[in-house]
This record gives sequence, C-alpha cells and structure tokens, in this order.
Amino acid sequence: MSAPLVKGNAKDPVDLVHQNAIHVETILKEQRSQKLNTTFSINPYKKLHFLTDKPMTKNVNEQMEEDPEFLKAIHKACLKPKEKYTHPQTESQEIGWISTPLTSTDRSDRRLNFPRQNSEITKYMDAAWRLKEQTQNLS
Repeated sequence: MSAPLVKGNAKDPVDLVHQNAIHVETILKEQRSQKLNTTFSINPYKKLHFLTDKPMTKNVNEQMEEDPEFLKAIHKACLKPKEKYTHPQTESQEIGWISTPLTSTDRSDRRLNFPRQNSEITKYMDAAWRLKEQTQNLS
C-alpha cells in the first residue's frame, strides 16, 4: 500500500502572468490618485529661520523685493482655523467649532446652575489640607 497524498505539501508554481496583472492594477490605482504639482513655494506652515549676512559683506543696504503672494500665504497660515475656513476641515475641528453657548447663562436658574456648597465637614477638611500644605512648605 502507498501513503495517501496530502494536499498543501507541494507549493503551487508561481504564476507570473497573474502577478504581473496584479502589479499593473496596483500601479493604475496609484496613478489615479496622484496629482502633478507644478507650482513650488516655501511651506507657509513651517517656521522660517533667517540667517543674517556676514558683517563685512559689500551689499549691506541692499533691499530685497517682497513677494505679495508669499506674504499673503504667510499671513493666512497664522490665522485661526475659524478665520480661515467657513466650516471644519477635519473631524477634530468639528469638536468646539461652534463655541457659542446654546442658551444664555442665568446664574439664578437652579436647574442649570449648581454652585459649590460647603458643609461643616468640607469646611473642616479644607482648613486641614491648607494647614498641612503650609506646614509642608515651611519645612
């Protein structure tokens, strides 16, 4: 009697045509999402470090022209997100985007205002903790 053949022992041969088709499909997907940038400038969101000239250079009083587009980009980068955009750009910005309270604050309304109330025990413990902190700070 011969031993039964067990599947999975022998590795299937590599199918180069199939692998090439997967590779071509991957490249096509990558090319669909790529965008060609032809305008290059300094990143306005990164801090600039200016290096001064050497003290003995010949052109000490030379003035450079300012690029208005670059200055506008730098000033826009310094703005707060609510001043730059009309609506949140990310999920994180959605939290706190509308920071105005929904109702007016009325301190006399007991339903929405819960002032701190002290009892005899809490007053005693506050005094004890203050005394303990003072003695630790003096030592």
